[in-house]
Amino acid sequence: MAQVYHYNHPFTLESGEVLPSLEIAYDTFGERNADSSNVVWVCHALTANSDVADWWPHTVESGCFLDPEKYFTVCANFLGSHYGTTGPHSINPATGEKWYGDFPRVTVRDMVRCHQLLAEHLGIKRVKLLIGSSIGGFQCLEWSVMQPDFAERAAFIATTPRTKPWASAFNESQRMAIEGDPTYGERTDEAGAAGMATARSIALLSYRGGMAYDKTQEDAQPDEVGFERRVLSYQRYQGEKLRRRFNAYSYYRLSQAVDSHNLGRGRGTVEEQLQKIRSKSLVVAITSDILFPPSDHTILVENIPNVEYHLIDSDFGHDGFLVEHKQLNEIILNFLKD
Repeated sequence: MAQVYHYNHPFTLESGEVLPSLEIAYDTFGERNADSSNVVWVCHALTANSDVADWWPHTVESGCFLDPEKYFTVCANFLGSHYGTTGPHSINPATGEKWYGDFPRVTVRDMVRCHQLLAEHLGIKRVKLLIGSSIGGFQCLEWSVMQPDFAERAAFIATTPRTKPWASAFNESQRMAIEGDPTYGERTDEAGAAGMATARSIALLSYRGGMAYDKTQEDAQPDEVGFERRVLSYQRYQGEKLRRRFNAYSYYRLSQAVDSHNLGRGRGTVEEQLQKIRSKSLVVAITSDILFPPSDHTILVENIPNVEYHLIDSDFGHDGFLVEHKQLNEIILNFLKD
């Protein structure tokens, strides 16, 4: 069960807006050794949570790269999410009511600064491995630039140093779907839920891509199919599944946080920032990823000083980092061993 760190001080966001205080939810796995040399910090993906074992299959297991018998793994729910850290469903101390749509926009840098507060609270000054996929990779890249000595090693998986127009276009279409829900804007927990379900079905197209859909959602007798297709119920099921577990206000704000991601913003070029990373680094791309394709990873490999690169062969697109756990385990275990 997640623990919660209460930070009872104002927290100024990159935008200049101020949160009166913070709650940061986090989970740990395994035991921390005496010199804290076995700490791994996981930054989670968009609608995941701090319970890594819940959403990243076959990682927090014996013999895997988050083996609880070897490592002390920390994962914090990021700012703006629906799973315990301060976000739109939290109580605004200034009003005594939930934030809902009044919750300010946050950036990936804001998320990392929250993680840094928690690391300080836990007395963690350095980790053996900092790892994340997708927006988790965004966080790891930011952290590696903001605090270059924090991670001995860092793994950036299916990610990018800045969000390009292609990814933002998917996000805007999702926000349009949420805005099209007539309940969005109401101060209720269920506001915008139907729109969010549609948004999720849009997102899945970018997460999986054509090969994955054609491989897993083909009809049993394709030559006999008329109007009713297996994939239609799959899209609706996936939208409904998120509707039951997440919140539209959080989803909206998190999509904006993805759009905000740019290592170079206000600092110089992306290349200059990547060259500041001191961790021994691992970059992993996925052959069929259409959201952050292998070409997006070239800039990481060419500019991070001490880096190795692996390409996972998968038909499952961006979601390959969740599906291809055997390939990923082998790559990361070898990276940790080196």
